[in-house]
Amino acid sequence: MTNLWLSARLDMAESIRTRWFALYSLVFGAIIVFLFVFGLTESRVMGFTGLSRLLVTYIQLTMAILPIFVLITTVRSVAGNREAGVFEYLLSLPVSLAAWFWGKMIGRFVIVVLPVVLAMVLATAWGVAQDLSVPWRHLTYYICLLVSLSWCFLGIGFLISSVARTPDVAQSAAFIVWLFMLLFLDLILLGLLIKESMPSELVIGITLLNPLQVFRTATMMLFDPDLILLGPSAYVILDNFGQTGYVLWALVYPAVFGTLCALFGFFLFRRGDLP
Repeated sequence: MTNLWLSARLDMAESIRTRWFALYSLVFGAIIVFLFVFGLTESRVMGFTGLSRLLVTYIQLTMAILPIFVLITTVRSVAGNREAGVFEYLLSLPVSLAAWFWGKMIGRFVIVVLPVVLAMVLATAWGVAQDLSVPWRHLTYYICLLVSLSWCFLGIGFLISSVARTPDVAQSAAFIVWLFMLLFLDLILLGLLIKESMPSELVIGITLLNPLQVFRTATMMLFDPDLILLGPSAYVILDNFGQTGYVLWALVYPAVFGTLCALFGFFLFRRGDLP
């Protein structure tokens, strides 16, 4: 456990000194500032106003930015060290491969989650100072969703980094995975399945295997409990999951998916040719 914590601290210290972390923190901080400056807390959409309206917009923007940021910055973790020849030095130290791998992942997880959650906390504090009503239930659930989504894509990133031999290959693979989840699975594949008259339950089931789609639907459910925006798909989701069941699914599934990816990545990392 000591080596695990030391590996996590080392990765956090290295990440904080990098330019991508400064840009990453600036992006989410700037989003919150702009949302306040543009008076989003004073607008009303579908009955949502104040911090509720701001959080709904923030979570939608985060869904587009967070996954690709996590993937691009994470896939260099193992592949970059492999290319730099760090593993030969690593194997000479009294640190197990498990402590190094999982410590690095935990440290990167803290670095990834901290700016996103901190921006929401600062927005909430500002709202309290302005006497705005705080949707504590929505805020708590949004934070849990972001933590689960971050862990999911972190696991995917470490899996890609363990398989790829060079950082360039790892970054290209990360971009393709993100594009596949964002576009191909939602548009092309589902359109093909519908054209072939596949059962609606099967089509929606395939959709809900996509962590991004699960996250998107869960964020919609908080301000649209009946999922009217999804049309007929809502009946299949609500009939099979229910509101409470889907809320839990959206929290558990991405975290489990990310953990399985990380475990498979660690297996490949341990069995592979490290130097």
